[in-house]
Amino acid sequence: MNEKLVQLMADLDEENTIALVKELIEKGANPMDILDDARSAMEIVGKRFETGEYFIPDLMMAGEILRSISDIVKPLLEGEGGGVKKGKVLIGTVAGDIHDIGKDIVTFMVDVAGYEVLDLGIDVPVETFVEKIREFKPQVVGLSGFLTLAFDSMKQTVEALEKAGLRDSIKIMIGGGQMDDEVRKYVKADAYGKDAIAAVNLCRQWIGG
Repeated sequence: MNEKLVQLMADLDEENTIALVKELIEKGANPMDILDDARSAMEIVGKRFETGEYFIPDLMMAGEILRSISDIVKPLLEGEGGGVKKGKVLIGTVAGDIHDIGKDIVTFMVDVAGYEVLDLGIDVPVETFVEKIREFKPQVVGLSGFLTLAFDSMKQTVEALEKAGLRDSIKIMIGGGQMDDEVRKYVKADAYGKDAIAAVNLCRQWIGG
């Protein structure tokens, strides 16, 4: 782990973070190690948010830095998977919830693992999930939520997919701060993931790759 990179990113020092990423790549660092450090930094950011040290704008800033790193590093990884995507994953934070740090990390890690990801963003209405699943035809749908009010939004989203006749063709995973197996049963999802690595493993299990 590159402690300096993790620290700079966790402290939201965008300029020096990006400069260090470029320097590491020039020196031949493994792109996956850089992504791993970025993930570690995002976890620190998440903890600082939970303890009240960081606020929503800080999370958005961290997300921007993550996207910038992703833009630099991802082209270096394309060759590894031969550029062919293994399957489609649709992800969004459910209606009423605006937390996106966990979702961004999952989107990032699933993308890097070689899947085509459509991220619908935050506070996504039930109808949008239905419409985009019809268009995008993913094998896996990830519902993200940090607040307890997200439980009902997740349940309503799954019920809407059942009504639309889409439920049987997809696997649904949920994730976020308060998620556990009881919540999974309540919302009628297929699985819950405690972190981004769990989400990637579920995609591998369900889609392959």
